[in-house]
Amino acid sequence: MPDSLHLQALEPVGRPLVADAVFEQLHRQILSLELPPGAKISEIDVARAMGVSRQPVRDAFYRLSKLGFLHIRPQRATSVSVISERAVFQAQFIRTAIEAETVRVACAQLTEADHQALVDIIEQQREAVTGQRPLDFHALDDLFHKEICERSGHAHAWEMIRENKAHMDRVRFLSLAFASQDAFDDHCRVLEAIRQRDADAAVAQMRSHLARIRQQLERIRAGHMKYFAHETGEA
Repeated sequence: MPDSLHLQALEPVGRPLVADAVFEQLHRQILSLELPPGAKISEIDVARAMGVSRQPVRDAFYRLSKLGFLHIRPQRATSVSVISERAVFQAQFIRTAIEAETVRVACAQLTEADHQALVDIIEQQREAVTGQRPLDFHALDDLFHKEICERSGHAHAWEMIRENKAHMDRVRFLSLAFASQDAFDDHCRVLEAIRQRDADAAVAQMRSHLARIRQQLERIRAGHMKYFAHETGEA
């Protein structure tokens, strides 16, 4: 259990809500690398730190493992998964394939009210960039992409993306130290193409946006070698 783990005791709530709260807090700490790749973590320690029983912690661990954030091995210590470059590339491929189509649909189907909802998210992102709040920006980044999927009538598409992007998420978070403005500018260009109902431009902008991680990955890995798995070859 790393010394940097600082979990807050929870107020009394029902079991499903406890599991959700445990999940959200651990998810946030893994994403922000407060719980870094390779860190050992135990149900007992988390339950004690948060003032809850082991069952909701076990439920949260399972959910995190399904997303690829935790590596659970029977009779051995559970650990935060190291980042797989191969998994990052796979997630980027899946996201590009799906989101290129959803943004095309968005150009045809989104209403002015939908456009305004996306503008509101963009404005919140602008504030997060200006205020240097990377966790907030990361959440708003996800919200922007999620809303495009859902407002296009393809909520299931975002669920597929969410299930495959854990390794990509931590690389994205690390990239915000030097590339949050680039991500924000990309979102602005994607939204402008959607508002102009220019499907070809929207697809091109989304592909370019999601491809950035390939250029960023080399820089991030060079500065955080210990966070990455030792792999050979590229996905």
